[in-house]
Amino acid sequence: MSGLVAIKSKNNKAKKLFYALSSIQHRGQDAAGIILSDGESLTRIKGLGLVNEVFDDDNLKDCSGEFAIGHVRSSPEGANRDYNVEPLVSFAKGNEFSIAHDGNLVNYYSLKEKEEEMGMAFHTHTDSELILLLITRYFEGDIVKAIRRAMEDIKGAYSCVLCLPDKIVGFRDYHGIRPLSIGYDGENTVIASENCSIEILDIDNYRDVKAGEIVVVDKDGIKSYPAEEKVNCKHCIFEYVYTARPDANIEDINAYMFRRRSGELLYDQAPIDADLICPVPDSGTPSAIGFAQRSGIPFAAGLVKNRYMGRTFIKSSQKERELSVRLKLNPQKSVLEGKRIVLVDDSIVRGTTSAKLIKRIRNAGATEVHFRVTSPPFVYPCYYGVDTPDRDKLIASKLSVEEIRDQIGADSLEFLSLDNILKLTGNPDNFCKACFTGDYPVIKESV
Repeated sequence: MSGLVAIKSKNNKAKKLFYALSSIQHRGQDAAGIILSDGESLTRIKGLGLVNEVFDDDNLKDCSGEFAIGHVRSSPEGANRDYNVEPLVSFAKGNEFSIAHDGNLVNYYSLKEKEEEMGMAFHTHTDSELILLLITRYFEGDIVKAIRRAMEDIKGAYSCVLCLPDKIVGFRDYHGIRPLSIGYDGENTVIASENCSIEILDIDNYRDVKAGEIVVVDKDGIKSYPAEEKVNCKHCIFEYVYTARPDANIEDINAYMFRRRSGELLYDQAPIDADLICPVPDSGTPSAIGFAQRSGIPFAAGLVKNRYMGRTFIKSSQKERELSVRLKLNPQKSVLEGKRIVLVDDSIVRGTTSAKLIKRIRNAGATEVHFRVTSPPFVYPCYYGVDTPDRDKLIASKLSVEEIRDQIGADSLEFLSLDNILKLTGNPDNFCKACFTGDYPVIKESV
C-alpha cells in the first residue's frame, strides 16, 4: 500500500510536497521519499519512517525549478529496506527519470525473469523498478509513447507519478484499480492518490485521473491523453471500506458517507438489542455512527485511541499488529462495565487482533460483546496492492461465520452482505470485489 504526490509549483514546492505527503500518511508509514527538480537534474531525499521523521527544514530547502514528486510506503513483511524506498531514479538516454508507484503487477516475476535473462540487474525488490526500466527503454523523446509501450507489457494495478527535470506525469492502469486525482489552480498543479493532498493546498478544482489516462504537466500547462484502448473499470472497493481517508472522494463516492451508510445497512440487515454502539477507531467510527443512528442505540467511545500509533492493518508482521492493537486501543471500564456492547469495525482480515480486543473489552466489564463488520468476509487475497498475499492467513477462507464468532469470542457476529455493500457503489460492475468473491479482473501469473 502506498501514497503518491506530484506537484508543479513556482514557490515553496518542497514544503507543499511535505504537507501533501503528510496528508496521505495513512497510506504508508514505513518509508517516505521525495524527488526535487531544479529544471536540469533531480535530487532525491528518502528514508525509513514517517514523513515528519524523514524530512526537516534543512533537507527541504527549496531549489529552483517547479517540479517534484513524493511517495509514502507500507512494506510487506521483510521488505522494509532503504534500497526499496521510492521514488526510484534512473539515468538513461541522456535523461533523468524518477517514478513512484501505488499498486502491484501480477506479471512482475515473468517480466523480471526475461529482463535478467537479457543481462539486466535489479537493485530493489519493487515492481516500480521494472516499470521505470520499461519506460526508459521505450523512451525516444516522447514520454507518452514510452508509457503507452510500457503499459502494453505490464499487467495489474498501477497508479504512478513520474518526474523528469522539466515535467511531471501521472498515469493509471486500464482498470483504474488504485486511485489517482489531479487538481489545479492558478499557481499549483497536484497529482495525488487522494484529494486530501490537493485540498490541503487550498485547491478545490480536482478530478479523478481516468482509467488508462496519462496526464502530463509541464511549463505549458496540463495535457491529457485518454486511454487508447477500451477500459474496464474495476476500482478497489476496499479503498472505501478502509484504505482511503474518510474525506476522500474517489470516483464521485465520498468514503465517509460510504462507511456511514454501510453501518445503516448493516443494522437493517442484522438488527440487535444492546446498550451501546462502540467503534473500533478510527476506521470503524463512521460505520458505527451510522449503525447507532439507524438503531437508536447510544454511541459511545468505549475504546480510547493512542493518536501516536500507526494503522494496525498495514503493520508488516502479525506480531507488530497484535502489539500495535494493545498500544493503540485501550478499553474504558467506566463506559463498558455492565453493558451489552455492539463493537463495529470495517473488516476482519486475519482475526487474531479482533479476538484479543474482544477479550480486553470483556475484561473491562462488558456483559456481552456483539461484533458487527461493515464489509463482507475477506476470503481471497488481494494481488493489487493490499498486503494480504496468502489465503491461508485469511480467517474467512478457512472458517464459517459461526466458527469465526467462536474463535474471536464474540456473542454474535454479522458481516455486511455483498449485495448490500454493492448498493453503495452505484455501479457494481465498475468495482473490484475479488477479496470477497475471488473474481479477479486481472489474473495473477503462476510463480
